[in-house]
Amino acid sequence: MRSPIGLKIRNLRKSLDFSQSGFAKMVGISPSYLNLIEANKRDVGGILLQRIAENLNVELDLLTGDSEQRLINDLEEVFADPLLESLNLGPDDARNVVATNPDAGAALFRIYRGFLDARAEAKAMSNRLRSDPLFSELLHQMLSQITAVRSAAEILADVPDLESDQRKRFHVSLSRDSRTLSDVAQTLIGEFDRETVAHHSVSPMREVDDLIIDEKNHFGGLEELGRELRGEVLAFGGFGEASLDLALQHKFGVTVERAGQVEAGGEEAPGQYRYIEDQKRMWFQGNCTMSTRQFQLSRLYAELSGVDTLKQMAKDKRLTSSNSQRLAYRALGSYLAGAISLPYDDFLKDAEEHKYDIDYLAQKYTASFEQVAHRLVTLRAPGREGIPFGFLRSDPAGRLTKQFPLPGLQLPNAGHACPLWAIYSAFRRPNDVVRQLVTYPDGSRYLFFAKSMSKRAAAYSQVPFYTSVMLACDIFYADRTVYGEGMRLDDGQLDVPVGPTCHMCIRRDCEHRQEEVLASVDAMHSVRMPLVNTKFSVGETDKSA
Repeated sequence: MRSPIGLKIRNLRKSLDFSQSGFAKMVGISPSYLNLIEANKRDVGGILLQRIAENLNVELDLLTGDSEQRLINDLEEVFADPLLESLNLGPDDARNVVATNPDAGAALFRIYRGFLDARAEAKAMSNRLRSDPLFSELLHQMLSQITAVRSAAEILADVPDLESDQRKRFHVSLSRDSRTLSDVAQTLIGEFDRETVAHHSVSPMREVDDLIIDEKNHFGGLEELGRELRGEVLAFGGFGEASLDLALQHKFGVTVERAGQVEAGGEEAPGQYRYIEDQKRMWFQGNCTMSTRQFQLSRLYAELSGVDTLKQMAKDKRLTSSNSQRLAYRALGSYLAGAISLPYDDFLKDAEEHKYDIDYLAQKYTASFEQVAHRLVTLRAPGREGIPFGFLRSDPAGRLTKQFPLPGLQLPNAGHACPLWAIYSAFRRPNDVVRQLVTYPDGSRYLFFAKSMSKRAAAYSQVPFYTSVMLACDIFYADRTVYGEGMRLDDGQLDVPVGPTCHMCIRRDCEHRQEEVLASVDAMHSVRMPLVNTKFSVGETDKSA
């Protein structure tokens, strides 16, 4: 799973006209070791990578390989598609594409993603045609009108001795049936157009995900604005619901109501909260949790206060449609709410002191498990980083509904992940944190921990809906978390052997496999040597690692 960092180092060195031996001396290693690095046969990180970046006069982020690693994972998924199976493309080909022409690799993945959208749309159309009575009726009407038009036309063509009155009646019938056929066809096309719009939301959501991932899920400008807005709220007392109520009333004239399941006006309100914009009224169900109320009040204050900033950020060129811009506006508003309610520096300090105990942080900051997990993933400010985590959320059917990737950790772009992951085990133990150490087929090891929770039901008759949230970190950071305590971090013998998802996993002996491994994946991995997940390389002394 190595990213082509070495190839990037070689190209940058050559662009500065440094010889290999001269540059090796500059960074304190031998020419032979530099040659192995540049040939992408040695991992490099830590102090050595910092020295290389300094002597090449580039930012360290340019050499970490995070974006390249993600693109490699994406291309591996592309090459594993059954449509490309006969080409026998695999991980080595993905790395070569990223190393030699990353823009072409990104273009290929974008095309593949468009293909997936089109296939999903076609499948939805097919299902609709088979099951929707409106479509069935429209198709039946079209078939009837086509039959009538054809019959009239054949009579006019094949019977030359028709009386003028009879011929006129057939012409009138033909004209009438043609108009009816045209109307039915327009109705059918209109239904298809509406269906296309309804199912095109997959791409906008992915565009928003790509924007957030490209920024490493950290927005410095929103952090600054969040500190400023938190200060405004604190002027009305300690941070919480009461001060948010007062701040919204004072700055925007918004009133906050907490009522039963039915609004004061008698209208049934969907969900647990609702902002009625024209009335400047924020409404919560009576049983809405305190963490939900506080976060939604923070988000409302964020969106009303930072409307210009959020609109400008949502106009990013990476967002190509009004739908993606709208979704980005909401996502960035949620980010700003997190910056207000979970202030970066204090939150990071508490997370480090209490070893990233999410339940403790949730209690201290009046937040939910998922809200805290979200915030932990955003702690990526340069020079003030927290542990790098990957984030996943699953619905009860096992479908991944949200994710923020971790460089090096293979995650499926959509659908279901490996059934052995803790994110699924957590559904069997609601409200308990489930943790596990896992090993991937390439030898890399990670700590997974997850918790399954239900959204508060509005009434006894409503069925609770469970979701599972999981964080993942490299084994290197596990001892800095409370979830790594008491586990054999130095011994992988008891690790759970996992993969990214069944059709991408090469473990043929896995008794939990739900899908057959694709032949192209199996063939390419069968000739690869497993790689050790080495985090830091300081010099030649690391070659044995």
